[in-house]
Parts: sequence; structure tokens; C-alpha cells
Amino acid sequence: MLIGEVARRSGVSARMLRHYESLGLVRPSGRTGSGYREYSGEDVQRIFHIESLRAVGLSLREIGRALDDPGFTPADLVDDLIRRTRERIAAETELLIRLDQVHATDPAGWEDVLQVLALLRALGSTSAGTRQRAALASVDEVPVEALAQAALGEGDPYVAGALRWALSRSGGGAALLAEGLGSPVAAVRERAARALAEMPGREAATLLREALVSPDAVVRGRAALTLGARGEADAVPTLVDMIVAGSNDTDAADALSVLAGDDTAADRIASLLVGRIGDGTTGQAARGRLTQALAGIPGATASRALADLVGDADRAVALTAAYLLRLRGDG
Repeated sequence: MLIGEVARRSGVSARMLRHYESLGLVRPSGRTGSGYREYSGEDVQRIFHIESLRAVGLSLREIGRALDDPGFTPADLVDDLIRRTRERIAAETELLIRLDQVHATDPAGWEDVLQVLALLRALGSTSAGTRQRAALASVDEVPVEALAQAALGEGDPYVAGALRWALSRSGGGAALLAEGLGSPVAAVRERAARALAEMPGREAATLLREALVSPDAVVRGRAALTLGARGEADAVPTLVDMIVAGSNDTDAADALSVLAGDDTAADRIASLLVGRIGDGTTGQAARGRLTQALAGIPGATASRALADLVGDADRAVALTAAYLLRLRGDG
């Protein structure tokens, strides 16, 4: 076959075929009497091999080595190709995210586009001060999705605080934070819970209620403290668990006292605390914390429980109960 026919059959231009020949990748098997290049079936098959290797990202130099070196083993080259492909995908994904973020601001002109891009670069800066200034910029100028993504990855406490403040003012980003609650990284889950705790609105509150059953104790605790401070009774069981575990137990007890705002709620909370005190699996230190928590619960149920605990076999619990009864005027 002459070069024109090979080009038609292979889809490779005659110019590219000549370039392959100049590099030694393809060597036509012969020449016609008039001196034209003549390609055999094996030559055409080699061209297809070259195109296949180009399609997966190999350079022409790597292709020549792969096809001509008898001792060549492709494993290392394929590993390197996988690495480069992943890097390219990551870079293109980052670009796509950034473009989506710019698009979300509905820029009116190129100046707006450039301003948003500058803020996005600042949010990704290695300087904590630069990131903080970007977070504190006008909420209308920083895409909410970018703020949420930055908040999930921010390790500096001051910058993280600024990002949470910006998110709370924006009123958006809850969907991304919800994804953060399910992250395999504990620090990301905790950041998501903290950000949601500072966000107003029904969507954030719903996500916090769902977080009460999270397998992550830190996330559950953050949600319970926030919801408890807002007067939501669903947080009570988790708050009691926190007191037993000794995890932010003082804050949990304070939240329970807020929730014990009427006789029915107070009696329910007191009953839960007493039930855990009497549970044979509850440790000595936890029983002491639960007894102390009864101090903030008004009503007859809590008072009766403290009176009963004055005779507890654990002297520390008995003394605490007697002291609390005196403070309540019941002892």
C-alpha cells in the first residue's frame, strides 16, 4: 500500500506517517519503482499499535522503546502512566470545581470573574492570614461552596472560625457540610458538625438532628449540645450518654438544665439520669457525674432521687447528693 491508502485506512495523516518515519517508529517495507513508500500489512499493524499507545498517553519516545526493546517490561511505565493520569484528572477536577464556583456567582463581567478567582486562590493560600482575609470578604463575593469546602479542610482555628462565620452569614453550604459528616476522616467530620452548629435555618437543624445517631461520638455530642441549647428534647438521650462517658459532661449537664424547662421535661430527664445511676454497668466516676447533673434539674423526681442517693453505698455519691439537697433546700 502507498502512503495515501495507508492514511485513509488508518486515519493517520500522511504528514504524521512521515513524522513517524523520521523518528524511526515506522519503516516502510519497500519502495515502488518510482520511489514511493510502500507499506506492508505488518507496517500498518505497527501503525495501529503506535496509535493505541498514544491514545493511553505514552509519548512517542516511550512508544518506540515499548515496540523495539526486547527486554522492555511495561509495568513501570504503566505505573507512571497511571500516576500522571490521576494527577491530570485531579487537576482537571479542581479546575472544573473552580469554574462551577465562579459560575455560581453569576459574574457580570471579566472583572467579576477575576475577583472571584483571586478570592478562590486566596482561600487555598499557604498563608493563614491570607485565607482568613478571604473568608472575611463580602459573602456575595465568595462562592458558598468554596467556603464550605475550605471550612472542611481548614486546620487553623482562627481561619476555621472565620470560615464558619462566613458560612453562617451566607445561609448556604449545608449540603456540602452534610457530606463532610460522612467523611472517613474524623477531623473533617468534626469540622462539618461545628460549622452546622453555627448555621441558622431549618436545613442545618435537620442535619444536626440526623447527626444525633452518627457513629462518631464527637459529631453526636456537637449536635446534641447545639440542639439542647435550642431547646430540642431529641438531644436528651445523647446528652445523658455524654455525662456517662465524661465527654463535655459539664456542658451536657448545662444543656439538660435548659431542657428541663417544665415539670414534664424535668421529670423525664431526672428519670433518665437516675436510671443510668442505678444501671449496674455504670462506673463509679460516671455515677458521680450523673448525680451532679441532677443539681440542675428542678422538680420532685430529682429531689427524691437525691434523697435516695444520700444512703448510697458509694460515699462520694452519697456526700454529693446530701450537699445538693442542702443547696436545693430539701436537706
